[in-house]
Amino acid sequence: MADLIGQTIGQYRILEQIGKGGMATVYKAYQPSLDRYVAIKVLPPYFAHEEGFAERFTREAKAIAKLTHPHILPIHDFGQEGELSYIVAQYVEAGTLKDMLGQPMNPRRAAEIISQVAEALDYAHARGIIHRDVNPAMC
Repeated sequence: MADLIGQTIGQYRILEQIGKGGMATVYKAYQPSLDRYVAIKVLPPYFAHEEGFAERFTREAKAIAKLTHPHILPIHDFGQEGELSYIVAQYVEAGTLKDMLGQPMNPRRAAEIISQVAEALDYAHARGIIHRDVNPAMC
């Protein structure tokens, strides 16, 4: 996928890449209309060519937006522009689990993080949402 930093997708100006998984890249973006920063998850363009993708993407974005859980970021928006599909979520300055790896961590803190991720996944799974790209760069 081309470098999107400095470009605008919908009403969101892409500022920096903050994560990357097998299915998408996550960027910090600015939303001028509400004067706030957001996280925007952008899927690779090749998905746009899959039969039925647009319908599945819309259905899944709407289902995810209905999730309300303390360990799941709320969805603000979603859309498709050209060959790019994106989901916009709340931006949290805290960093990622990947940022914490490679340094000593208190076992209680590690257990707390694992518990939070497991609770969020269990909540989503109970509502028919399967997360297909759980990795430390996205947590």
